Amino acid sequence: MQKALISIWLTLFALGTTGAELPPGKFQNPINPGPDPYLAYHAGNYHLTTTQGDAIRVWKAPTLAGLKTARPVTVWQDAEPSRSHGIWAPEMHFISNRWYLYYTAMASNRDDSTHRMHVLESVGTDPLGPYAYKGRLFDPANDRYAIDGSVFQHPGTGHWYFLWAAQPGHVVTIARMANPWTLQGRGVVIPASGFGCAEVREGPVVLRRHGKLFLTYSACDTGKPDYKLGMLIADENADVMNPQSWRQHPVPVFERQDANGVFSPGHHGFFRSPDSTEDWILYHGKTTAEYTYRGRTTRAQKFTWNPDGTPNFGVPLPLTAVLEEPSNRKQGGARPVDP
Repeated sequence: MQKALISIWLTLFALGTTGAELPPGKFQNPINPGPDPYLAYHAGNYHLTTTQGDAIRVWKAPTLAGLKTARPVTVWQDAEPSRSHGIWAPEMHFISNRWYLYYTAMASNRDDSTHRMHVLESVGTDPLGPYAYKGRLFDPANDRYAIDGSVFQHPGTGHWYFLWAAQPGHVVTIARMANPWTLQGRGVVIPASGFGCAEVREGPVVLRRHGKLFLTYSACDTGKPDYKLGMLIADENADVMNPQSWRQHPVPVFERQDANGVFSPGHHGFFRSPDSTEDWILYHGKTTAEYTYRGRTTRAQKFTWNPDGTPNFGVPLPLTAVLEEPSNRKQGGARPVDP
């Protein structure tokens, strides 16, 4: 029954958002009806995942506009009771010639406190799999509710690090990785401002540019219209496990835009255009100021850089905006683009 409802939902989204035909090279948001998006560009195609709840699905298309009508491919569904429900926020990362798909899942009893982080490994180099279950990622000193895992490679040492939202209180946490499926030692909490929201810091993602690491994260309950992005900054050669290496940016970097009809923008990711000349942010938002988890859809827009080298994400654009596709003056290669 659930599979049938999802199929109907996806069909209605494709029919309901295509609207008037746009000229080639243009698209309109949203590009997917799900929240918590992640996108990777590989071998001439975008590969998009969003929270689906019962499985991990990937949409594949050569353009952002094409993602709206692409049929999803179910790359993972699990019968193991400890991780078969509440599948959230999948991310795919290309490490050592394999794709690793990080995601959150809970037990079949649907107890939210059972949410933990897991990882799949691809058999080959195709983002669509097949995948094999590799293991559960956990901090032995705090093996509790944990969500929104993401990874990044330290440019100075080459070591990989894992970021997630940990208990108590949905705090941003970091740990070094022994390999793509195992944490090395315990995690360290990185204090991060909620800008008036006390309850949540989640969806951490690192953007690397201009000799700096920008750790961006979502603050507030995602059901609130004030869900927004904050940012911490560290030198790219800093000890990222030391909380003092991270400096809090004083104001939110991406938040609600009432005039554009966009509320709760957050749980984001980054990607570059196929020719690597543009930077893009991917995020979910909704069109109502009501407190609700419904109606969160995936949007994408280009961003720029400030003179001081920090990212300028601008404001979330209205769904009526007709946008240029990411620049593709030369065809992308077989490897994914590192944000």
